Amino acid sequence: MNESFRSACLRNISKSLGEGKCLIIGEVAQSHDGSLGTAHAFVDAIADAGADAVKFQTHIAHAESTLGEPWRVKFSPQDKTRYEYWQRMEFTREQWRGLKKHADERGLLFLSTPFSDEAVDLLAEIGMTVWKVASGEVGNSVMLNRVIGFNQPIIVSSGMSDWEELDGAVKSVKESGNALAVLQCTSAYPCPPESVGLNMLEVFRDRYNCAVGLSDHSGKIYAGLAAATLDAEVLEVHVAFSREMFGPDVPASVTTGELRQLVEGTRQIEKIIANPVNKDVMATELSPLRKLFTKSVVAGADLPAGTILRAEHLQLKKPGTGLSASKLPELIGRQLRRSLKADEMLLLQDVDF
Repeated sequence: MNESFRSACLRNISKSLGEGKCLIIGEVAQSHDGSLGTAHAFVDAIADAGADAVKFQTHIAHAESTLGEPWRVKFSPQDKTRYEYWQRMEFTREQWRGLKKHADERGLLFLSTPFSDEAVDLLAEIGMTVWKVASGEVGNSVMLNRVIGFNQPIIVSSGMSDWEELDGAVKSVKESGNALAVLQCTSAYPCPPESVGLNMLEVFRDRYNCAVGLSDHSGKIYAGLAAATLDAEVLEVHVAFSREMFGPDVPASVTTGELRQLVEGTRQIEKIIANPVNKDVMATELSPLRKLFTKSVVAGADLPAGTILRAEHLQLKKPGTGLSASKLPELIGRQLRRSLKADEMLLLQDVDF
């Protein structure tokens, strides 16, 4: 890949492409709880944290669910059914357009995961340019082919797929020529550390020869930082204003403050990896500092000329501007050519070699 996946995604927005390699996505999901104002507040908070993208989910209840859809976890006292909950999470086309415009104004890539063909059409109409295929939709070839037809970057989450299903989806995207990223994702909320599966990044990279990353549901920043050390090209984390918020995604979310730490840490890690150290060059650059921190051989007491030096005659003290501490063993048994005061540094010419 000549162009990084991040660059392919951010090419048409104002975000600088020089800040890093990993595309960092703040996932709001359902944490707005149906409030448009809260959704806009998340756009600002995620931009302020330095992320590259804000991501929502576009649910249209009648287009994606039946009245009998069961709860994954019955968390809502105000919605009698899962269907009613999805209805409460809906925004109008113009409201989605407003969120997209807000993200554009803040220099954020706008994404929202579609969960129906109607949602795909809505998001295409408002101008979304990068597509996220949710774990539960990877086997939905009708929707996938619809998304592929836009010839835009596609992010595929792997959380619920076996190899056959995932291979088929990746094959379809790659044959289309669309930029592709495959994310390791464990669909647990929150995901315990032993199930994060960072080993899959290298597996996906070898198997698919495409950008890879992590969709993290651990609710902590540690898995994301570890993924950055493994050269992840996409990092997606759920975000909440605090862990006291209401909603099903909060236990699997980082706070907006933690998102800032994650962004800063990832950018630091990228700089560290991109700048390997040459030991000899660094030693030369640090030679002035070395003189301050290392020690020299000094007289341990007043010593007259002619003294045959013994270990108790000598000490090692800062600064390291005289004979190096490594020379001390060579001085034992040598005769002093001139007298020295206590703490006076020895010079090579002071000793009869």
